[in-house]
Amino acid sequence: MTAEEIIELLDLEPLPGEGGYYRETYRGGTKLPPSALGQPFPSEKSISTAIYYLLTPESCSMMHRLPTDEVYHFYLGDPVTLLLLHPERGARRITLGGDIAGGQSVQAVVPAGTWHGSMLREGGRFALMGTTMAPGFDFDDFEPGEREALIRAHPAESELIGKLTGP
Repeated sequence: MTAEEIIELLDLEPLPGEGGYYRETYRGGTKLPPSALGQPFPSEKSISTAIYYLLTPESCSMMHRLPTDEVYHFYLGDPVTLLLLHPERGARRITLGGDIAGGQSVQAVVPAGTWHGSMLREGGRFALMGTTMAPGFDFDDFEPGEREALIRAHPAESELIGKLTGP
């Protein structure tokens, strides 16, 4: 199977601002009011959302952060490097992939407020993943990372940050 076949079969489209390809597969009908969310949100949010997410050698998930937890699920394809930059806990790399005996993870949690981005490992053809969020994702919540600020905060990860941020 190729990335192009998966894009067509799952009806994926480019993900604006972040990169890669996606399709929302679930948006919970229950809405949470801002007062129930424990932090200031300007409007109500869906209780949960889920997407398919595909990376190719030409794409990556650009560094960004979100105000709620995001759970990554690896479905098939080649390994992915997921970089997490947390203000207090520092940098962490997770390899998403199917080789769990070799230390790869089929699921990873990105805590709320953590900068993160991902890309295929060198030589990879594609990776089909999914993410879920509760409360659900809204495009207004997406905050893109700024290369120089992230490198100043995490200089040991400057090379990967450079690949996962815009010019």
